[in-house]
Amino acid sequence: MTDKLTHFDAAGQAHMVDVSQKPVTAREAVAEGLVIMTPETLALVEAGSAKKGDVLGVARLAGIMGAKKTADLIPLCHPLPITRVALDLEPDAALPGVRITATVSTAGQTGVEMEALTAVTTAALTVYDMLKAAEKGMRIEGVRLLAKSGGKSGEFRAE
Repeated sequence: MTDKLTHFDAAGQAHMVDVSQKPVTAREAVAEGLVIMTPETLALVEAGSAKKGDVLGVARLAGIMGAKKTADLIPLCHPLPITRVALDLEPDAALPGVRITATVSTAGQTGVEMEALTAVTTAALTVYDMLKAAEKGMRIEGVRLLAKSGGKSGEFRAE
């Protein structure tokens, strides 16, 4: 199994993967996550009347910052020259809650899947923080990679 897990050496010890011989290619990753809340809490988001202010705007900035700090948070991630981070935070009455999508791009030797996932998670945690005075029972769910492109492993699209 360790031959498939690139973050382990032959002795099973964790290490940072050497990407120095990999070609620089355009890479992109898209991730999503949900913050589930009551309809009453979602109404605060939509009305812009949460006590801490603009929930979606602050969460968008937090997600961008999270993507940029991924290598500081995840021990074996490479620091990457991110060329784009875009976050879409959409109130969704059907959940009810906020649907978060992050798209991260780079031209590099390794992918930006972790940066996209970190952006979504950081934004979701910020939504929770901004609204916890109204509802402590919110849930962060469904954080997953939707798609990635570029690199040796090529395209991935979640089902």
